[in-house]
Amino acid sequence: MKPTFLNQDRPLFTVMIQRFTPDEAFDTIKKAIPEGADAFGIQFECFGKEYRNKETYKKLFSATEGRPVYVTNYRHNNNEGKTDEELAEGLVELAECGATLIDVMGDMFCRHPQELTDDPEAIKKQIELIDRLHAKGAEVLMSSHVLKYTEPERVLEIAKAQEARGADICKIVTYANDDIEQGENLKMIAMLKKELKIPFLYLCGGNCRVLRRIGPMLGCTMWLCVQEHHELSTKAQPVLKNVRAVWENFRDYE
Repeated sequence: MKPTFLNQDRPLFTVMIQRFTPDEAFDTIKKAIPEGADAFGIQFECFGKEYRNKETYKKLFSATEGRPVYVTNYRHNNNEGKTDEELAEGLVELAECGATLIDVMGDMFCRHPQELTDDPEAIKKQIELIDRLHAKGAEVLMSSHVLKYTEPERVLEIAKAQEARGADICKIVTYANDDIEQGENLKMIAMLKKELKIPFLYLCGGNCRVLRRIGPMLGCTMWLCVQEHHELSTKAQPVLKNVRAVWENFRDYE
C-alpha cells in the first residue's frame, strides 16, 4: 500500500529532520524507527547543493521503510537567493522521487507577511503547482507561518483559502505570548475541526508546550516532533519518546 498522511486511524508521530548532510539524516531515521516514528518530515532547505539530487532523495525516502515522508523546501538556509519558481521545481522533483506530502508555502510566488498571498496571479500559479504535484501522485500541505497571535476569524480565513487552493492538509503556525493565548489557540483547533473539510495542523510558537503535545488529540492530523534536539532542530517540537509517553498516558482513560 502506498504511504499516505491521509485517512489515518490516529494522528501520526512525524519526526522532523533538519540536518546538514544526508548521513546525519540517515542516522536520525535509523534511531527514530525503533522509538515509534510513524512518519518523517525532511526539510531539504538545510542540505547543501551537493546533496540536492534525485539519487540522494530516493535513498532517504527508501530508508524510512515504507513510512510516509513530508518534505519542505523553504526559502531560508541553503535556499537563500533562489526564486520561488526554482523552489517550486525542487518540490516537483521531490514528488517525482517519491515524497508523500509536499509543503507549498501559502505565499509562494508572492511574499506576504502572514505567508498567505492574496495576489491573483500568484494564487493561479499555486493552484497549477498543486495540480502538478497531485499528478505526480503526491499529497499537498499548504503552510502559513504567521508567527504572531492571530484572532480566530483570520485563522479560519487562512485555512479556508488553503483549502480552496487545493491543499490536502492545511498548516497554520501562529504564536502564544502567555497561557491565556495558548488556551485561545487550543479553542481554534476545535473551530478548525468543525469548519474544515480537510485535515489540518494548527501549531503555535512561544508559550506552546501544551498545544504541541495534546493538539493532535484534539483534532490536529499529526505531531511534529524530533528524535533529539540539536543546533538545527526546532526547539518547540517535542522529543518523540516524550510525546509518545504523553499519548500513552492519555490512552489509559480509553
